[in-house]
Amino acid sequence: MKLVFATHNQNKLKEIQKLLPPFINLVSLTDLGCSEPIPETADTLKGNAKLKADYVSKTYQLPCFADDTGLLVNALNGAPGVYSARYAGEKNDANANMDKLLTNLKDKDDRSASFKTVIALNLNDETLFFEGSVKGQITKIKNGEKGFGYDPIFKPEGFDKTFAELPLETKNKIGHRGKAFSKLISYLKTKNVTT
Repeated sequence: MKLVFATHNQNKLKEIQKLLPPFINLVSLTDLGCSEPIPETADTLKGNAKLKADYVSKTYQLPCFADDTGLLVNALNGAPGVYSARYAGEKNDANANMDKLLTNLKDKDDRSASFKTVIALNLNDETLFFEGSVKGQITKIKNGEKGFGYDPIFKPEGFDKTFAELPLETKNKIGHRGKAFSKLISYLKTKNVTT
């Protein structure tokens, strides 16, 4: 079965493919020749994930899943949330995003936050959702070279290091994205999915 992962990230694609049952042939947007930007205009992570999955399913008539992730900071009423990737502007600049967040938290005592990932799977004419989240704290300075996005300033609960300092295996095990993908993969393994 051909299943589309609505991403251009080939590394992420290979990681997920290794975890899937052998009957699933996972392909990316790049593999499909899809280069046009897919609109992410919903005001929730769930809505954006569904928009992306729906766009691919309708355009290519293939089963598809898409994910959207946000960082929700309690002292900022859940911001940056659905706007996490472009918090400091349309360029999707991770350093600028982190700098803006650290500035906005400068005078805040509460630095608690959570990461949340929502996956929308379009399969057999229905949409299923899988979620994962992790609680933690926003640090005062950037630490670590691994990961991406806000990883250098997010310290998960129960750890004294940021996501950018932890081994990838640890991050995948305890992290929001890993938890959501584990649920998706478990579903695909236990269901006799055919198209």
